[in-house]
Amino acid sequence: MIAIGVTGSLSSGKSTVSKIIGGKKYPIFSADKVVYKLYKNALFVKNLKKQFKIKSSRDIKKSLKKLISLDKKILKKLEKYIHPHVRKKMFKFIKKNRKKKIIVLEIPLLIESKLMRFFDLIILVSSNKKTRLKRYIRNGGTKKTFNLLDKNQINVKKKIKYSNHTIHNNKPLGVLKDNVKLLISKYE
Repeated sequence: MIAIGVTGSLSSGKSTVSKIIGGKKYPIFSADKVVYKLYKNALFVKNLKKQFKIKSSRDIKKSLKKLISLDKKILKKLEKYIHPHVRKKMFKFIKKNRKKKIIVLEIPLLIESKLMRFFDLIILVSSNKKTRLKRYIRNGGTKKTFNLLDKNQINVKKKIKYSNHTIHNNKPLGVLKDNVKLLISKYE
């Protein structure tokens, strides 16, 4: 089994690259999807509200974003709370798919979380900040949240040191598909 970690900065195109690699052939794990499901879990949300002293039961994400904008340390505390849940699901996924030829794990904070040792191959997806900001806003985010989250990530130049390959995603989708397919063909 070849475990491929796909990482990169906010809105760089990690999900797209993961889908191109996985296609219908290889299983894909998405840390973002795990987090999304966690926020749908009533017990998780209850504990999260308790942990961060949030009284409103409306939009927990909105409340957390407000807290993070007031105190940057809240983001680190939130990550420390969420990451063990994601890691548990990640290890379960790896174990379940250990007989597959290739597995793809999309993990935005792979390097920040020091998970490199769990992967045979790390692909860094990079894109310029202006393009990433446009994508983020197009998907419903705000410039303020983008800047806050982006500052929390390691600089791309440092991430390159831990990556086996870098895919630049500033061109049309067709170019990205060709580049990813060419790269992955070396491992199939």
